[in-house]
Formats: sequence, structure tokens, C-alpha cells
Amino acid sequence: MPNTKDDAMLTELGWRLVSGSLSDAAIQRATEATPDFAILPWVNVVKIGGQSIMDRGRAAVAPVVDEIVASLAIDLGLPVGVLTVLGTAVAWQNAQMLQYLLAKHGIAFLEPQEFASLPHYLMERGAVICQGMPPYKLWEENPAIGRIPPQRTDTGCFLIAEVFGARKMIYIKDEDGLYTADPKKDPAARHIPRISLQQLLERDQDDLVVERAVLELMLSARYIREIQFVNGLKPGQLTAALAGEPVGTIIYNAAPKAAAGEQA
Repeated sequence: MPNTKDDAMLTELGWRLVSGSLSDAAIQRATEATPDFAILPWVNVVKIGGQSIMDRGRAAVAPVVDEIVASLAIDLGLPVGVLTVLGTAVAWQNAQMLQYLLAKHGIAFLEPQEFASLPHYLMERGAVICQGMPPYKLWEENPAIGRIPPQRTDTGCFLIAEVFGARKMIYIKDEDGLYTADPKKDPAARHIPRISLQQLLERDQDDLVVERAVLELMLSARYIREIQFVNGLKPGQLTAALAGEPVGTIIYNAAPKAAAGEQA
């Protein structure tokens, strides 16, 4: 077996990786010095709410589809992993329905295992559809309280945007974004058009427009430094968000982006 120390092709990081442990703190810090590569920096990831939009039927879904073209089991005591599998089935069903609605435009539906083909489909048709649940399924981590899977479709879409180095992460909901409380329950709730991730976490609101796991992931995200929420029941908001307009709500990471090789 050749001695890897004599291999002149190895970089300094390569030397560390072949000669040390992946759990070594020095090696983990060394990987920060390697610049990130944005795979699809021109792509916008748009998440369409299942309960908030899809379940409303044609009146809510059709306008969203047109705009895109133009621009339970807890009572049974089942574990979190099983609930994640069931949630994935619902997300898959919603994605399939969107595929059929957009079929005449040649927009395909891709499962996670087919993501290697995603750039090809984007180059051909400009858009693809995928279900948003992270593929953890039975491997979903338990939440601190209760049994509802903490990482659902909001999180899955965020991870897709982050991994591919996407341009934007836009969530389509059935309200104008983030409020001080649930506007469906509290008429005195005030709309928050823009807020930093740090401020929002400090507020520790009971009701959020996005899964809390997304906010936690944003703290260490390299590409998705802000997320935007638009009202899918108001035609034109998605188009405005894609154009960079501050519609709905924007949550941004106020912490300065660490430079390559910088230690936290």
C-alpha cells in the first residue's frame, strides 16, 4: 500500500485528513479555509405551503401556479420518525399535484435521490418540483417537547437552497409573513416586515411563520443569509419577491459572514 505522505498531490488539508481524525478540532477548523462552491447561485427556491395553500384548492393554487409559469397520527402514540414518514407522503402528494398542474410546461418532479439531475432540468425548463420534507424519515431527531417532527418541509426546502447555494429562499404562505402573534387568532397582532434572525430568536415567540429549525440552521448557513415570506393569496407578491422587492416579511442574519479560514 503506498505511503500517502509521499503523495505530492495532497493539499495541506489533504495531509490533515489522511493523517488525523475527522473528530479532531484542528482538522474541523482547517476545513473552514476551503472556499465554498455555489452549485446553482442563480436559482430561487420557492416553498408552497401545503396546509396554507394546497389545501385551499383551485382558488389558492391556480393563481400561484400561473405566477410561477409567468415569472395526523399523534393520538396513536407513533414515534417522531414514523410521523416524518407520513408527513413525507403528504408532501409528495402535494408535489405530484403541482407537477400535474405544470405538466404542460414540461416542469418535472424530482425525488431527493434524483437531485444530481436537477441542474439539467433547470437548464431545460427553468424550474423543477420536489417535495420539501428532508429525507430523514425514521432518522428524524426527537423534538425537545412533544412528538411533532421538528424538521419538516420548511426545513427541507431551506436545506436544498443552502446546499445548492441558491439566490433566494422564498416561502409562500397564506398570510403576509411574520406577525407579533398568530393573526388568525389575535386581531391585534402586528405585521413585522423585516427583522434580524438574532432579534427574532431573542423574542422567543410562541407562534412563528416558519419552523424554528430553519432559524437554527440559518445561524450557520453559508449562502442563505435571509429568507422571505409572501402571501400566496395575493397575486403578484411572488413575482415582486423574485425581483428583490421587500414584500411580505424578510428575516435576515445580522451576524457578519465569517471569512474563509476565520475561527468563530
